[in-house]
This record gives sequence, structure tokens and C-alpha cells, in this order.
Amino acid sequence: MSKLPFLSRAFFARITNPLARAALRVGLTPDAVTVIGTTASVAGALVLFPMGKLFAGGCVVWFFVLFDMLDGAMARERGGGTRFGAVLDAACDRISDGAVFCGLLWWIAFHMHDRLLTVATLICLVTSQVISYIKARAEASGLRGDGGMIERPERLIIVLTGAGVSDFPFVAWPPALPVGMWVLAVASLITCGQRLYTVWTSPGATDRVVAQKKSEP
Repeated sequence: MSKLPFLSRAFFARITNPLARAALRVGLTPDAVTVIGTTASVAGALVLFPMGKLFAGGCVVWFFVLFDMLDGAMARERGGGTRFGAVLDAACDRISDGAVFCGLLWWIAFHMHDRLLTVATLICLVTSQVISYIKARAEASGLRGDGGMIERPERLIIVLTGAGVSDFPFVAWPPALPVGMWVLAVASLITCGQRLYTVWTSPGATDRVVAQKKSEP
């Protein structure tokens, strides 16, 4: 969860808990809400961002990112989620993040023709996946791989704010997009290093692993 107080679970509980109960009453499941939110977020990012509608795209993505928080609230209302639900939610988060950066990458590369900003966006795209993978792979090995300068909420705030401000109606500030993207690129690279260091310093991280022979098919 985010380190920012205004993005904490407790902050949104007053809104999401009543909505979660209502969604459960109409027959929706947490997994269904996850898929709906991700599908809409991906569609908004891949349709609006390549068209240069950065403010509108940012608003759509933000709405459905917040909508996606309902799945966790619904799971808690039901007494807990499932292991599959947790994996599905994590996978959908990666898909949604990838769509955001791919949509922006299309606009930057083929309409802005900014090579340096294209590089920054590619860094953000790759590291958004690597940061999460380091944690997942570390935990699968019984090690710690969390923490770091930024996590998913901060990443979305930076990129969507930069995109939105650069295309804000009547008072747009175009430099906001490159500023936000480069800040995020640098912060993401630092976070990758921090997480790898956390893994490296975890108890047992440097213990030798005995290779197992592959069984015959």
C-alpha cells in the first residue's frame, strides 16, 4: 500500500466499504470488479493517450484505478479474499500500468517525436514491471523485496499528474509531461536498486542453492 496518508486503505474505507456492500448485493464478485476496472482502464489509456487526450485519459484511468480498489473492500466484506484473487489483482495491475505507459509512449514517439522522452517512457514501462517482479520473486524465495522510493500509487500519481497537467483545459503546461516522466524514470531506477539491495541483505539471500536435476518427461 502507498506510504501517502491520503492514499491509505483507511482513507478510502468510508467510500469503498458501502460501495463494496452494494456491489455484493447485486451479485458482483471481487474478481469481476478487478477485471471490469482493468479492462476499462486499459481501454481508456490505449484509446485516449495515443490521440493526445492526456487529461481525459488520465481522468479515466484514475477513476477506474480507484474503482479497482473495490475488489479488496469486497473481499474483506466477504471475510477474506482467495489466493487466485490476489494473483489476478496483481496481474491486472501490471497490465493496467503497462497500458498507461504504452499509450503515452505511442503519443510521445509518433506525435511528439521526442527521442529522449521516448527513452524515459521506456524506462518507466520496463521498471514498472521489474519493481513488482523483484518483490514477487523475492517473496517466492522466502526473502524480502519490498520498500523503495516509490510504489504503484506514487508511480501513478507522478505519470498521470504530469500527463494531465500537460493537457489541462485552458491552462495546460506542456513541460509537465517530460518533467514527470523523467522524475519517474530516475525514481524507478533507484527503487529497483533499493529492492535488489533489500533482497541481497535478507537473511539467507546468499546461501548456496543446491541445483535439482530435471526429471525425465
